[in-house]
Amino acid sequence: MTTVISPATLPAAIRDDFPFFAPGAPGAALSYLDNAATTQKPRRMLEAMADYYTHANSNIGRGYYRLAMTSTDRFERARETVRRTVGARYADEIVFTAGTTHAVNLLAATLGATRGIGPGDKVLVTGLEHNSNLLPWKELCEGTGAELAVAKADASGRVTPEAFEAALDDRVRLAAVAHVSNVLGTVNPVRELAAAAHRRGVPVVVDGAQAVPHGRVDVCDLGADFYCFSGHKVYGPMGVGVLYGRRELLHELPPYQVGGGTVKGVRLDEPVRYVPGPARWEAGTPHVAGAVGLAAALDYLDDLGWDAVRDHGAALVRAAADAVAGLDRVRVVGDPVSRPSGIVSLVVDGIHPYDVGAHLDANAVAVRCGVHCASVFLDELGLLGTVRLSFGVYNTEDDVERVRAALATVRPGQWTAEHPTTRFL
Repeated sequence: MTTVISPATLPAAIRDDFPFFAPGAPGAALSYLDNAATTQKPRRMLEAMADYYTHANSNIGRGYYRLAMTSTDRFERARETVRRTVGARYADEIVFTAGTTHAVNLLAATLGATRGIGPGDKVLVTGLEHNSNLLPWKELCEGTGAELAVAKADASGRVTPEAFEAALDDRVRLAAVAHVSNVLGTVNPVRELAAAAHRRGVPVVVDGAQAVPHGRVDVCDLGADFYCFSGHKVYGPMGVGVLYGRRELLHELPPYQVGGGTVKGVRLDEPVRYVPGPARWEAGTPHVAGAVGLAAALDYLDDLGWDAVRDHGAALVRAAADAVAGLDRVRVVGDPVSRPSGIVSLVVDGIHPYDVGAHLDANAVAVRCGVHCASVFLDELGLLGTVRLSFGVYNTEDDVERVRAALATVRPGQWTAEHPTTRFL
C-alpha cells in the first residue's frame, strides 16, 4: 500500500508506481497533462491483468471446471469492487461496458423505449455535454420525434439548479447531465439537479467520466438513477467501463445487444426469455481482464486515499491557475478554482490552441487542444478551442512550472505550417 504524504506534491514513490515514468520510458522526461483523455497505468493494474491472463484465463460462466469458475469469480469480484467504489447498494446494479460512450448509447437505445419517448416529449441535456452524452440523446430525439432541450451553463461553465429547473417542464421525460465538464473541470450540482428532476418524475443519467478519477463518488447520495464512467480515465485499461443503474429502473430495460449469456434458453417456436441483469446487458464474452484491471486500479486509488487524491488534484489546479495568472495574453476559462476537479482550460489570445499545444509539446508538455468533443459548448463560449491541462495523481508542481515557463515563451505563428488549425470534433 502506498500513502500520499502531501496533497501539494506527491512523493517520488507514487510516480515510481507507474512504469510509464520509469527512467528510459516515454514519460521519464515528459510532463503528461492529458489525463482527462486517458491516464497512465499503475504497475498494480498491469500486473493484475497479466496475472489474470497467466493464471485464470477462461471464458466466464457455464464452464463446469475449476479454471472457468476462477475466471468467473474474478470477474464478479471486480463488479463488487466497482459497487463499493461508487456506493451502489447491489452488485447487480453494476454493468460492465466498453466505456462511457457505450454505456450512454445502451441507455439511449433502451431507456428511451421503456419511457415511451416520442413526439411531443423532451430529453433534457445541459449545455456543456461531451458528445458522448449528447449525440446518443440527439439521435434518440431525431428517431422518435422528441425534442432535445438544453439547460445552458452560466459564464463560469456551471449549470445552476435554477437554470436546470427552468428547463424542466411537463414534457421532459429524461435528463442527462455531466458530473464534471471535460472542458473546464466544472463540477455540476448533480444532487440538486437530480432532486429537481425527481420532483417531476424524471430519471437522470449522469456522465461521470471526469468525476470518478478525482474523488469518491456516491451514486446514492447524488441521487443518480444511472451513472457512467470509463476505466481508462481512472488508471484502468482501455475498452472497459461501467454503467450503474438503480435496480428498479435498470432491471426494466430490455437487452441492448443479444447473444451468448443473455438468455435462459432458446426455442424457435417460443419467445426468447432473457436472463436478469447484469448479464442481460453483457452479451458475448465481456472484457474480463479489463474488469479485473479496473478493479485493481480502483483498489490502488482506495489505498492512496480518495481524500488525498481529491486534495492533490485541487492543489495542482490552484497552482496552475496562479502560475499563469501573470502571463501576457494567457486567460483561464471558467472558474476551475472554486470547485477544482483536475482540469484547467486556458486560451492564449492571438494564438491558435493547436499552436500553443505544439509549443508545449516542444517543451516536453503533453496537453489536449481544441474543442474536446464539446463543440456546442465551445461555440456557446465564443471560443475556437482551449488548451486543457488535466492532472493525475503522479503530476507535481514541477509539471506546473514547466507549463508556465513554456507559455511565457509562446509566440504567434511558430507552428502554424506544421500544425493546421482544423477543428477536430
